[in-house]
Amino acid sequence: MKKKSKWEEMFAVQCRGLKIQVEREFKFHPVRRWRADFSIPSLMILIEIDGGVWGGRHTTGTGFSADCEKMSHAALLGYRVFRFTPEMVKSGEGIGMIEQVLRDCTKYNKEK
Repeated sequence: MKKKSKWEEMFAVQCRGLKIQVEREFKFHPVRRWRADFSIPSLMILIEIDGGVWGGRHTTGTGFSADCEKMSHAALLGYRVFRFTPEMVKSGEGIGMIEQVLRDCTKYNKEK
């Protein structure tokens, strides 16, 4: 398993603080060894914390292409994918989006 970044750790703390249950290093593909940093499997949500935005692996041609392939396959499998930068984690914007989608899912389920 890969070493977790400080941004992943911060996001995990935010989730625990709001009692949002997530699985870490979630293997979402039946054949490939792809994993998402976080998942809420019951809602088919994957969450990626993309470090290295300004010159890291995610911004190289190879890294970007690999990320596109991975996230496109996740979408084909029916997952909703959220990708957050370190700034989005630090500011609370990322966890705010997850709170919103959880509220929307709860509201939807109560209306059924």
